[in-house]
Amino acid sequence: MTTPASNTPYPIITDAMQDAGLLQDGDDPTPEQLVKYMRRLRDVINEAQISGLKLWLLSDQAVTLVAGQATYSFKPSGDVNMTKPLRALQGYYLYTATNVRRPIWPLSWQEYLTLGQAGVLAGNQGPISQYFVNKLAAELQVTFWPCPDATEVANGSAHLLLQTQVTNPINLVETMMFPEEWRMFLHWGLANEICTGQPAQIVARCAQKAAIYRSTLEDWDVEEANIIMQVDTRSHANVGRFR
Repeated sequence: MTTPASNTPYPIITDAMQDAGLLQDGDDPTPEQLVKYMRRLRDVINEAQISGLKLWLLSDQAVTLVAGQATYSFKPSGDVNMTKPLRALQGYYLYTATNVRRPIWPLSWQEYLTLGQAGVLAGNQGPISQYFVNKLAAELQVTFWPCPDATEVANGSAHLLLQTQVTNPINLVETMMFPEEWRMFLHWGLANEICTGQPAQIVARCAQKAAIYRSTLEDWDVEEANIIMQVDTRSHANVGRFR
């Protein structure tokens, strides 16, 4: 069976230029055009990552806990050595001996700021139950609460479901980190970005095709399993009145 062709920047850029009316059949892009449109292709890639197209970017990341350390950085040479992830979606604690998982829940800014104690005081250490994510420009910071104690560290590790980043392409012939089903979206998304100033018919066609392939990709990029809604166990209140 033939393996599908790999996605590389050069054919995507040339196809996009042709559909945008910037390149005739048989012609090659100039080096200046390739540099400019490679930059625009990266813009299309980076925007797509933050607008919902993400399933293949999800990663279950283990976090090695340290007794008395509540906050962990996710960045190159950080507590978790990796490219800064875009966000953390879910979490759990894994007991090493039994392979049993214990859910841990995300905290909003409002919930985190109203915690009675959020530091590493001796009385504020124990089994973690929640985590708070602070999105910074160069790193993602995650604070576990309560702060893990020695027993929690010895028994297992924390895990977070992260949305990671795509490594941007830096040369024209490298295989990009994209499934084949992304190619039409990248091709027409780039054409839509670079067709400014072209005849209205070309601009409209590029916009229409980009929208079609983006919508198709968004419809495909969903979990096959049903999503199960459940009560948030962190808090519960009953409110009622008589009329």
